[in-house]
Amino acid sequence: MTVATTPLSAPAAKPVTGKLLWLAAIAVLVGLWYLAPLVPWIGDPASVWILPLKGWITAAMDWLVDDLSFGLFTFKELTRAIAWVLGLPLRACIAVLSTGWDLPTGAGAIFVPPIPWFGVVAAVTWLGWRFGGRSLALLAFFCFAYLAVFGQWESAMITLSSILVAVPVGVIVGISLGILAHRYETFADIIKPVLDLMQTVPVFAYLVPVLFLFGFGPVSAMIATIIYAMPPMVRVTMLALRSVPPEVVELGDMAGCTPRQMLWRILLPTARPSLMVGVNQVIMLSLNMVIIASMIGAGGLGRDVLTSLRRLAIGDGLEAGIAITLLAISLDRLSQAFVYRQKQPLHLEQGMSFLQRHATAVVFVAFILASLLVTAINPAIAIYPQSMVLDTGPFWDRLVEFINVHLYDYLDAIKAFLLIYVLVPLKRFLVDAPWLGVIAVLAVAGLRLGGARLAVAVSLMAAFIALTGNWEKAMISVYLCGLSVVFASLIGIPIGILSARHDGFRRVAQTTIDTLQTLPSFVYLIPVVMLFAVGDFSAMIAIVLYALAPAVRYADHGIRRVPANIIEAGTMAGCRPSQLLWKVQLPLAMPELMLGLNQTIMMALSMLVITALVGTNDLGQEVYIALTRADIGQGIVAGLCVAFIAMIADRLINAWAEKRKRELQID
Repeated sequence: MTVATTPLSAPAAKPVTGKLLWLAAIAVLVGLWYLAPLVPWIGDPASVWILPLKGWITAAMDWLVDDLSFGLFTFKELTRAIAWVLGLPLRACIAVLSTGWDLPTGAGAIFVPPIPWFGVVAAVTWLGWRFGGRSLALLAFFCFAYLAVFGQWESAMITLSSILVAVPVGVIVGISLGILAHRYETFADIIKPVLDLMQTVPVFAYLVPVLFLFGFGPVSAMIATIIYAMPPMVRVTMLALRSVPPEVVELGDMAGCTPRQMLWRILLPTARPSLMVGVNQVIMLSLNMVIIASMIGAGGLGRDVLTSLRRLAIGDGLEAGIAITLLAISLDRLSQAFVYRQKQPLHLEQGMSFLQRHATAVVFVAFILASLLVTAINPAIAIYPQSMVLDTGPFWDRLVEFINVHLYDYLDAIKAFLLIYVLVPLKRFLVDAPWLGVIAVLAVAGLRLGGARLAVAVSLMAAFIALTGNWEKAMISVYLCGLSVVFASLIGIPIGILSARHDGFRRVAQTTIDTLQTLPSFVYLIPVVMLFAVGDFSAMIAIVLYALAPAVRYADHGIRRVPANIIEAGTMAGCRPSQLLWKVQLPLAMPELMLGLNQTIMMALSMLVITALVGTNDLGQEVYIALTRADIGQGIVAGLCVAFIAMIADRLINAWAEKRKRELQID
């Protein structure tokens, strides 16, 4: 009898225990709320004691730069030497593409001009033709021609020079670390949390130590770009090498390959298509860093966008931002086409000539040399004629002026309503919430979703934020990003559902989302500030636009992944389309929707520091102030706080999604 009753009573006890835990956590939160005015440290631990981590980090970095010596040279000399070495190829690329260079001879220096604009356009168009046919050739031609026609050529070539150096360095270092992690499990266990931190710490936080170690200038900006863009290459390398079929490895063992031969002749060639996907990610992330890197000395298009934002020149900023987008699109499509080409290798015969085997490279070089020869004969055509440059700046300025004149009252009413009834009350609620009570709620959430280990992890991360004196600013960050994520989800999920149910709408939605995702994050601030001035509302609008893409993509993917047999069963049961959506598709797609929510949160937090430029008073502002003051301790601690907010959200949402998948028995 006891055997029969035990399994029946056990499931009923779990919900009761869960409800009691939640009630206890809420009771603790409310009780601490009432005690906070009486006991200062309950409301804000910074009023009593702050963990002096900022000072420790700053002192450690001062010792590292000023006192650490390796005998023949100091650590500072080492970092400057690294910067000098990386500066050589960067200066060479800038000379070849943008400024030209002086070639010393016995009779004096001869000026060698850069590759002219039409030579680069022709060469890139040829690559598009060879890799992807006519459509890719037209796309490459349009993207690079835009740079010349709209007066962005010189800045674009400086940006491209940085990418041409940063991407190979990031790829080589990333593959090397990935190989080490594949070979040594201990190294893999060490590097994985480091990669997690590198991908969740705000980009601005990279700039502070890089500026401290390598100084101000384009080389430091390029180093920050490499650090930011490298983690995906490491992860892709680890996954690609792990995914090599076992029979291929066994064949290498049977052939008597040494570990070095196994790596270079078996593993890496087999994993090459997957590795090229990582190269594509490095390219896109490097371009995403262009504007941010301009804050520590990078020139080119990033500096143009940043200068336009400071001057509120919406037209100039949009033109430069679109130039970055088109450069990203063209390089993305070319690299993807090259990856596809590598998946279908050309089987060359022994009798083929050198020109036949390397036709793409030979013609590419021929275009470059021919353009240089034409330029030597007629130097005037090397630069795109200024009289033919188009300028859309006045159009955008007039459009914003028209909107402000005719729609200001309506826009201001919407802004005032949301501020008074939504933004300000939520902000006050989170800022006033006692930190111990919030940690208790997070601990219960972690315990219910992932067990004691997750509960301890999220509690420690939240306690770190509080004890370093960043609790209030962290709550402002949570309020701003949380509200933005809610609005992005309310807009994006319905669009994703419509996209999944209508193929025609899907093509339009995907094109729009692709465009929004390739636009540099700074570009969103320019029109938003022009329309709504500075403040939390403008920051929220910019974050919503930037973080919209994952909500749409994951909703579309989740709805499309619902098995067709389940849809057929619902239809046969007499469900209407609306019932199929609410009772069948959405519940089954909920894990995917939650992962989309996770990615939306990550993108919103990555935008946090950028919105500091429009007057927010959160952790992003702390990182930005640290950058302006070169305060490495403040920058790293604030960056870690943002990273911990991201990791708390990531761990809780992923735990919920996995739990839901198990309940629904979804693979």
